[in-house]
Amino acid sequence: MNKFLIPCMMLFAVSANASDNTKIAIPDGYEKIVFQDEFDNDGMPDSGKWGYEHGYVRNGELQYYTVGRKENTYIKDGNLHIVALNDSAVIDGETRPISSASLTTQGKHSWRYCYVEVRAKLPSCLGSWPAIWMMPEKSVYGDWPKSGEIDIMEHVGYAPENVHYAAHSYKYNHAKGIQKNRAVPCADVDDEYHVYALEWKAGSLTWILDGKPMFTLEKEDGADWESWPFDQDFYLILNFAFGGGWGGQQGVDRSALPQEYLIDYVRIFQ
Repeated sequence: MNKFLIPCMMLFAVSANASDNTKIAIPDGYEKIVFQDEFDNDGMPDSGKWGYEHGYVRNGELQYYTVGRKENTYIKDGNLHIVALNDSAVIDGETRPISSASLTTQGKHSWRYCYVEVRAKLPSCLGSWPAIWMMPEKSVYGDWPKSGEIDIMEHVGYAPENVHYAAHSYKYNHAKGIQKNRAVPCADVDDEYHVYALEWKAGSLTWILDGKPMFTLEKEDGADWESWPFDQDFYLILNFAFGGGWGGQQGVDRSALPQEYLIDYVRIFQ
């Protein structure tokens, strides 16, 4: 029997948020919620939980990530909104043609072996590239890709019918053309909310979509850090990129902006 599809096999706990007494299902095999944001209070994201990436960060992407700019990130109507704008705003003293946001728990919260669950509705247009992913807090084996990367969900607007899962290591990564990844059909990501989850154990990573396991990577026999660096603390990232090496692979449509990435909740269990 599939434990992810049978609610009676789950424990229930009262939400840790003082303003939310909702009972939340704890996945079988886990004991408690260790991180939670239901995004129920309008305003800016909780600075005790979230920080921001800043500027032009990676992959030749077109967006400039802003820090605490209410036009690019805010909480309203029970959702975290991450907004990509074609606004040519003057930010940090220069005109930035496209702005967006990337929220991260780096330096605030990180975990090793856990169940991550994010309910979200994605933006989708030519050039859009929203993601949910994890990176190592201390990079104990060295810089990327040596210390690993776990992509819980990625979506590119030029291929709207799929979501993508991947885990990168020194031995297996896209730069080498040898990677551990999977594309899974999910055609209505911009019309409906879906629950994107990852179960991370000492010897496996399992990606789960709306309660159904879709892809599992298992640690190879005798594996060392080169193929399995996933034995250290990782932090979480929620970002909305535009263009760049993958998102812009088939061009971009700036006229389709603004686009919104809506996150209903983030829950992490151990």
